Amino acid sequence: MDDLEKAILILFDEWGGGPIDEGLKKQAKDYCDESKEKPLICSVCIEKLCFSNSVQVQFWCLQTLHEVIRVRYSSMSLDEKFFIRKSVFSFACLEAIDEKNVARVLEGPAFIKNKLAQVLVTLIYFEYPLIWPSVFVDYMPHLSKGAVVIDMFCRVLNALDEEVISLDYPRTSGELEAAGRIKDAMRHQCISQIVRAWYDIVSLYRNSDQELCTSVLESMRRYISWIDIGLIVNDVFIPLLFDIVLAGGLLEQFRGAAAGCLLAVVSKRMEYQAKLSLLQSLQISRVFGLVAEDGDSELVSSIATLLTGYAQEVLECFKRLNSEEAKSVSMELLNEALPSVFYVMQNCEVDASFSIVQFLSSYVGTMKSLSPLRENQLVHVGHILEVIRAQICYDPAYRNNLDILDKIGREEQDRMVEFRKDLFVLLRNVGRVAPDVTQVFIKNVLGSSVASSPDRNVEEVEAALALFYALGESVSEDSMRSGSGLLSELVVMLLSTRFPCHSHRLVALAYLETVTRYMKHVHENTQYIPIVLTAFLDERGIHHPNINVSRRASYLFMRVVKLLKVNLVPFIEKILQSLQDTVAQFTSMDYASKDHSGCEDGSHIFEAIGLLIGMEDVPLEKQSEYLSALLTPLCQQVEALLMNAKLLSPEEAPAKIAIIQQIIVAINSLSKGFSERLVTTSRPAIGLMFKQTLDILLQVLVVYPKIEPLRIKVTSFIHRMVDTLGASVFPYLPKALEQLLAESEPKEMVDFLLLLNQIICKFNTLFNDILEEVFPTIAGRIFNVIPRDAFPSGPGTNTEEIRELQELQRTLYTFLHVITTHRLSSVFLSPKSRPYLDPIMQLLLSSSCNHKDILVRKGCVQIFITLIKDWCASPYSEEKVPGFQGFIIEHFATNCCLYSVLDRSFEFRDANTYVLFGEIVLAQKVMYEKFGDAFLRHFLSKGFPAAHCSQDMAEQYCQRLQGNDIKALKSFYQSHIENLRMQQNGSLVFR
Repeated sequence: MDDLEKAILILFDEWGGGPIDEGLKKQAKDYCDESKEKPLICSVCIEKLCFSNSVQVQFWCLQTLHEVIRVRYSSMSLDEKFFIRKSVFSFACLEAIDEKNVARVLEGPAFIKNKLAQVLVTLIYFEYPLIWPSVFVDYMPHLSKGAVVIDMFCRVLNALDEEVISLDYPRTSGELEAAGRIKDAMRHQCISQIVRAWYDIVSLYRNSDQELCTSVLESMRRYISWIDIGLIVNDVFIPLLFDIVLAGGLLEQFRGAAAGCLLAVVSKRMEYQAKLSLLQSLQISRVFGLVAEDGDSELVSSIATLLTGYAQEVLECFKRLNSEEAKSVSMELLNEALPSVFYVMQNCEVDASFSIVQFLSSYVGTMKSLSPLRENQLVHVGHILEVIRAQICYDPAYRNNLDILDKIGREEQDRMVEFRKDLFVLLRNVGRVAPDVTQVFIKNVLGSSVASSPDRNVEEVEAALALFYALGESVSEDSMRSGSGLLSELVVMLLSTRFPCHSHRLVALAYLETVTRYMKHVHENTQYIPIVLTAFLDERGIHHPNINVSRRASYLFMRVVKLLKVNLVPFIEKILQSLQDTVAQFTSMDYASKDHSGCEDGSHIFEAIGLLIGMEDVPLEKQSEYLSALLTPLCQQVEALLMNAKLLSPEEAPAKIAIIQQIIVAINSLSKGFSERLVTTSRPAIGLMFKQTLDILLQVLVVYPKIEPLRIKVTSFIHRMVDTLGASVFPYLPKALEQLLAESEPKEMVDFLLLLNQIICKFNTLFNDILEEVFPTIAGRIFNVIPRDAFPSGPGTNTEEIRELQELQRTLYTFLHVITTHRLSSVFLSPKSRPYLDPIMQLLLSSSCNHKDILVRKGCVQIFITLIKDWCASPYSEEKVPGFQGFIIEHFATNCCLYSVLDRSFEFRDANTYVLFGEIVLAQKVMYEKFGDAFLRHFLSKGFPAAHCSQDMAEQYCQRLQGNDIKALKSFYQSHIENLRMQQNGSLVFR
């Protein structure tokens, strides 16, 4: 054993029998790598393959040969290439390399033979057919040596397919060219001989060596897609393949390999009329019965893949061919195959490359042109529905996980939601093609799922409900309302059925969602309302033991109330009575401590109650009674909690604060059912109750000024009261705004400004006096925390504090925009606000020119346009705001309207930027209307010369500006700016 062999064995951890030192292993690797670089390494490897019995040495030598040929082939001498070619071919054919040395590589394990095949294929890649045209022809006589050489030949063909020919792997253009060259040469020279050899070997060895025959057929399958199909589809080979598939006493793998060859024949690309003739001639129906054998067997899996592939091809022929005869033949073949295909879909493991949904969707698509459907097609519809039902069923193994919705359950639910999407699209298409069959199927499934065994009950009931829910999307509005077909019967069946597994979360949710989906039918058939209310109010819905179901039921019940509204007036007493415990529980200590993340926190039950009792159809006396019964205890609870707040220990406080939060959320939701007209005009007594409630809840800000969740909830309630109470909320606003402003951080100031925006948008100038009072404090707070210049950038600047300040600044722009566009700009000029006028103008100017967000820049320009209109009457009149006209002309006009658009970052092709440009052009028009020649003189004498604008262009600009066509001005100014950019070519940097 020489040093190289020792190094190889060390590298493969096969030296000395014990653990090998990492340092020694590194030395061995370095030595082997150095050996690979030596000029004679190929000769060394071939010599060792002749003499060494170590599989590690053999593998390393073959791997090295493979690498060296791939990398150095072009630089090798002709003698070296010949020696390698002769030696490798001899190894593969079990020939002696010379008179003495008979290599025994083929006696090694499979991975050695596969690596040898890879080396030979690398030579074929470089040398066939130009240098070594006889490689395949030379190999054929050696097949008579028996199974060892035949097996090696199969490995070579497999490696050739994987390494060169198959398009299942990404290929370079050079590899594609080589593959085309090799295939053309093989078709011309030797493929018919190879096919004949395949046939002879399988015929000879089918009883004595079925594993060898399996290898041969698996190799053959790879080649059928590109060789002359007549070599396989003939009176000799096709009967042999069917004979093997149908022979009961043969190995399953052998029969499966024959089925794989038939699938390759079926899938062969060709003109569709020829394909249909081929499919018809195969008489594939003789293997249909095999799928009913042991469903887990390898053979059944192969037959299933053959059948689904065959059905796909027949369906494609039906779609592509237009003649009546061709369509008739293909539909006949399809109808013959479909029962077995449906059986496969429901009982067998389907090949990953076959999409059940895609195939069935395609088949259902063909049905649209076959109306009315024939009897066998209606039967097929039933099979399709059964396939869908089977596919959407959850695995019972996940039943408990899905009930408690732990991590495993959530993952399975998410997976199934995604998996079901296409199946439900298919269901809706089936529902449109055959609505009656679909509805009968769902009725039967609903009925049978109730009676199914407990071990499948949950999954089958949930699947039945999911089917009925999904069907709703294919039902038209009119059909939903009238209950055409069996729909009315199905809805009644749904409402009146009590499923034994209703306690399971999945079933309960599916039931409630489905009931809600068909509520439009109930809206037209009000006799069902009592059954609907019972379903939502008992343990199937709001009183379900699972809190997630209960909360979802509350939300869905709110949607039901929104739809049925006035129809529910006779049931209000019953509903409120049933919900007493739920209402009380919502503000209890136990409920408040639970997780309320997400939009379904249980508060929707109060919104539902508000919608019910907030209708004008409810008599005033009853309405007051209902509302008082809800608000009074809640307000008393808040007052008691606030009164005792100072006595609470730090441990007790969080729980009490959580209860107050819940109460505010409840009252807020309740108020959504009451319109502004009702509480201010028709029934002001109701409005008074909400005003008293607001007064109490504002005390929360006094007692707990720094508790952020409470501030957010109270702010949300003020938003609601602005909408509900209208102008009658004004007396409460100063106190509310004062409390919210008292302890506000940047994040809270954002919420505060959003509230003010809502109030301004609703009341406009009516809000002027209150805004004048609070604006100086707001401006002072904001300008104390936001930077006067740009925010810092670079590493370490993307902190939460910086992000909060950026959000505050963005909200400030909106706030200023809302003020100016609602005729409240005089607020900026009040004595207390005057000190902030200059910082505001400077911020707006800088942002209108430089802000990264184009929408912010547009907003700032719009603010300036409005201020110019508000504060500047007409040319030569007395200034309303001293210095403002000069600021606009000297700074805004040149910096924003000229220099900022000259900057190449101002991209006209961007839609938002182009809208900003329109505002900038409008600003110039407004400045000319308000300032006259004063604007023009400065703009033309200071701005244009700095931009190297010609006198002629300046005169054209004046003419356009003084005209009445704003579109022409915009078009001219854009062209003008683009010309100036081209002239400067980056030589002048503005600002």
